[in-house]
This record gives sequence, C-alpha cells and structure tokens, in this order.
Amino acid sequence: MLTKHARIFTKPKPKWPISAQVGGRVIHGEAKDISPFGAFIRCRKPLNLNEVFDMVVDTPEKSLNIQAEVVWSNIYGPDDNITPRGMGVRFVKISHEDRKLIEKELGQYEIGKEASEFLDTLEIELGMD
Repeated sequence: MLTKHARIFTKPKPKWPISAQVGGRVIHGEAKDISPFGAFIRCRKPLNLNEVFDMVVDTPEKSLNIQAEVVWSNIYGPDDNITPRGMGVRFVKISHEDRKLIEKELGQYEIGKEASEFLDTLEIELGMD
C-alpha cells in the first residue's frame, strides 16, 4: 500500500524513429513499447499480417538494421491516443549486439541478458548462428 508521501518513478519508454522500404513505398513511424524481441510500430499505413520487412530503428546510440514480421495490425482501426494506428512486430533477424543495445537502453539488462543467452544457446543448437 502506498502512503500519501510515496512516489513511483518510472523511466519513460523510448520512442525511436523507424523507416522501412516495402514494395516500392517507404514507411516512416515510431517504435514504441520496444523490447529486444519485438515492438509496436506506430505508423499511418500498417503492413499486412505476416508480412516480413527490413527496417532501420534510430536509437540515440546508433541505427539498428532489423528484419521484422508483422504479427498483428490495426490497419482498419481507429487512430487516436487510446488506439494508435500501427502494427505489432516480432524481430526475425537482429544482431546479438543490437539486441544488447536495446536491453541496455531499456534498463533491463539482467532480465534481457538471461533471455539473450537462452536465444544464443537455442540458435547454436538449431545451427542458426
């Protein structure tokens, strides 16, 4: 239970610009709710479900080249502050270093470190490295 003097401080979630070229058109948007494994991309014209695309995510430290797959999209939904237009993506290809950079930026390195180590082990076992 919080007392009237207790305060909760949270670090704001990053909102990084993204760009992607898909089928002859360029998509600009903003990566929100990003994790080392996926993100919500706020954009005016979301892609279709299961579409795979390459995107560049501009973090404060460097630009990340990531291949992503659309796992959900509100292409026909409202576009407001409650339900912003966009798409949920999972990262299909992302370098180990870029995944670590996202973890560092999120300030969740220890939790992300365990997940990354698990993924590294899985990729080695499956011969995907």
